[in-house]
Amino acid sequence: MAVTTSNTISIGAAKSGAWLVRHALEQLPVSHTFGIPGVHNTEIYDELNMSEKIQPVLVTHESGASFISDAISRTSKGEIGCCVIVPAAGITHAMSGIGEAFLDGIPMLVISGGTRTDVPYQFQLHELDQSKALETLTKGAWRVTRHEDIVPTIYEAYYRAVSGMPGPVLVEIPADLQLFRQQVESVPAFEPPQPAPLKDPSQIQQAAKLLLAAKHPCIFVGWGAVDVSDQIQRIADLLGAPVSTTLQGLSAFPANHPMHVGMGFSPAAVPAAVNAFKNCDCMLAVGVRFGEIPTGSFSCTVPENLIHIDIDPVAVGRNFPAKVGIAADSRVAVPQLLDAVKAGNPDNIARHKQVAEQIAKDKKAYLDEWFAHKNDRVNPAMLLTELRRQLDDDAITVVDDGNHTFLAAELFPVLQSRAFISPTDFNCMGYCVPAAIGAKLVNPNRQVVGIVGDGAFIMTGMEMLTATAQNAGIAYFVFYDGELSQISQGQEIPYNRKTCTVMGNIQFKGMAMATGAHYVAIENNSQIEAGIKEALAEAAKGRPVVVDVRIDYSKRTRFTQGVVKAVLKRFPLGDKIRFVGRAIYRKVTG
Repeated sequence: MAVTTSNTISIGAAKSGAWLVRHALEQLPVSHTFGIPGVHNTEIYDELNMSEKIQPVLVTHESGASFISDAISRTSKGEIGCCVIVPAAGITHAMSGIGEAFLDGIPMLVISGGTRTDVPYQFQLHELDQSKALETLTKGAWRVTRHEDIVPTIYEAYYRAVSGMPGPVLVEIPADLQLFRQQVESVPAFEPPQPAPLKDPSQIQQAAKLLLAAKHPCIFVGWGAVDVSDQIQRIADLLGAPVSTTLQGLSAFPANHPMHVGMGFSPAAVPAAVNAFKNCDCMLAVGVRFGEIPTGSFSCTVPENLIHIDIDPVAVGRNFPAKVGIAADSRVAVPQLLDAVKAGNPDNIARHKQVAEQIAKDKKAYLDEWFAHKNDRVNPAMLLTELRRQLDDDAITVVDDGNHTFLAAELFPVLQSRAFISPTDFNCMGYCVPAAIGAKLVNPNRQVVGIVGDGAFIMTGMEMLTATAQNAGIAYFVFYDGELSQISQGQEIPYNRKTCTVMGNIQFKGMAMATGAHYVAIENNSQIEAGIKEALAEAAKGRPVVVDVRIDYSKRTRFTQGVVKAVLKRFPLGDKIRFVGRAIYRKVTG
């Protein structure tokens, strides 16, 4: 159904469907579109070429278009990423990024061409029921069949994408509607949606009462708290409460705040988090779903007094029961909770000091442990510490899925909101290279770096052609060891054997040459400082950079060790004995 508003814009002329698509997108917070022109959308591209507001960007693959669009939504304040793609193959290529956005709660607008409605023939080129194909990966899908429905349908799709639990949406515009004109008298005016008010304000007082009465309150924040970071910091200071984040929410709370402990609080978390949360008697969880990664494969302990705030009512209390469950936008609920906590006049100066000192001590000890682990390859802690030192505080860091992800989560401090993005619940490899392009295009004055494993890099590395064409200066730090290290460690710990993980000798210098990128090699610790400096300097000139980091993966992250143990612990006794026995036998016999 099309959205109707009280205000309309008079058109009173014959307009093509492509013109109406451009008009609708120009009213929305859209600065770029991403995709590949084809026979079913070329008329839209012709219109977008005349737009003074929107820049259409050619990508090398539609998966890149969807990952770039995802990053636009994550790293901007209010823009929505938009794909304009061909039907059928374009949709299936883009599904990885659409799926990532869907599970991570990221809004995305997908505009697709469609088969013609003005011919009687079946089995047309690109014939596919796209709505059916994407029904489990989108919040909604529409196929428009009338010119007058194009603008209101695109608006409705946008409202659906950004309202409630955000996510991707699809609007299909048949090719004949794009090409031909029809009289359109008026279209609705775009009216930006507003956050919904709290349904039950008394819940805020209940939450504040629990927090103020707690002896060891703790805070757990995710991506849903990314726009209330300042208020969360003030609540943490008032309560003397340590703060943990999800992987996706690493930029929801600054790592240089004395109450920050790191990602997660389960046995798979870093020592600062484990120690700070071990006596937690009341937890405030904001914008989190208590998913598999931040809970250490559900090995964490959550107190009975759980206050769970999330925009998705389905998520509230689903994995762990909530004493107070508030289904609301954090931008509405958290400021009110801050006011209620302040009104309680908490006096927690001594607790704040004690907690902060222990966190600082634990963080230093963990970093020292990493610095002491050296061989002839690049120490991850030394590289990430130096990278943080050379980057601006507001630099955006994009990671992929792999061992490097959890190294960054444990060892790279994120200092500002929306400054760290990662594929999370969909766990889609190939995210980093294109997503960093989206982050740079929508934040042209900020540094953008990618931290990516070699396996993920070769999946979408050719998308650097798009970065070169757009003068997007991004330094990609490729952690190279020649194998899929996260899964190889996941195999090695329980099986004492690795299968199908070795990729061989990859010539990243050749990939840099092929895409117009600058190449930097960091082969050992002595080259870290100069290598990072060169990479950032070249990126500042508007050129992508491939930094070939010969990484040392011999020390495992707390996350990897903890998750394997948590999963094994849940095995039935007989299978547990079989797995442990097999690993021991293989270690002895080779």
